[in-house]
Amino acid sequence: MRHARRIVVRMAMIEVAGLTKSYGDKQVVRGVDLEIAEGEIFGILGPNGAGKTTTVECIGGLRRRDGGHVRVAGFDPADEGRGLREALGIQLQESRLPDKQTVGEAMRLYAGFYSHPRDWRELLDRLGMSGHERTSFARLSGGQKQRLSVALALIGNPKVAILDELTTGLDPSARREVWGLLEDLKDTGVTLLLVSHFMEEAERLCDRVAVIDSGRVVALDTPADLATSVQADQRMSFIPTSAVDVATLATLPDVHRVERSGERVLVTGSDNVASAVIIALHESGVACRKLRVDQPNLDDAFLALTHADADTDDTEGVRR
Repeated sequence: MRHARRIVVRMAMIEVAGLTKSYGDKQVVRGVDLEIAEGEIFGILGPNGAGKTTTVECIGGLRRRDGGHVRVAGFDPADEGRGLREALGIQLQESRLPDKQTVGEAMRLYAGFYSHPRDWRELLDRLGMSGHERTSFARLSGGQKQRLSVALALIGNPKVAILDELTTGLDPSARREVWGLLEDLKDTGVTLLLVSHFMEEAERLCDRVAVIDSGRVVALDTPADLATSVQADQRMSFIPTSAVDVATLATLPDVHRVERSGERVLVTGSDNVASAVIIALHESGVACRKLRVDQPNLDDAFLALTHADADTDDTEGVRR
């Protein structure tokens, strides 16, 4: 007897269609379309000035959009109703609190805004902030302030959380603690929208990523599929056990460039470059040590898809 395969359909928790936003005569968001499912970790990547911060601020209701359709957990963020405030948590890159306000005071204050808040002490402990309840905001380090802003975004048990550069300023250990918390939240069905410039973070956490450049979505896929979608060189490096003719390696059909870095030889080329070089070395009687082969990754896709020379934020000259 055949059993019907169970199909799980997840509802869209964030819907964006034709989103536009301008500052004066400069249009910084130009028709962005996104649909993000319940329980998905979705990343937004883009160079400075690409429009990604303005996009998430419009999605979160922090900026009024000029045009388009936006729904978050079924609510229009432009309406600013209590339903949206209960459903949505937001952590911004430049969040600030009064200098004299303590961590515990901030957590109790924010918890009071919600009908069913999380245990704020447990949340602080999970983020490595236990023991800082009486520490004032002014006395926190940059990394501690960042962790506190994440805690405040999650205190209300939101269905959707928007997190902008959430691990900036954190050391590698703290960064991984935050990643673990987000993965646990995903398992409970929370939808997470991340803005990040850490490619490792996007590859580790995100189910899908959108790359925004010049106010438009230029690519949207899983991190793995984006990495393989661009025409990027394969890179290999090795230390030869005896003299190697670099000029000869450079003539191989799959090789695009050969260079030396100390005793190490660096080769870039097509998908078959590693095999071609290893065969050529073997035929020349040269072995290699400390061989390393790097496949195209999300960094390569990002550089191929964007204008990486942009160096201004999309809200420059505009008060946050």
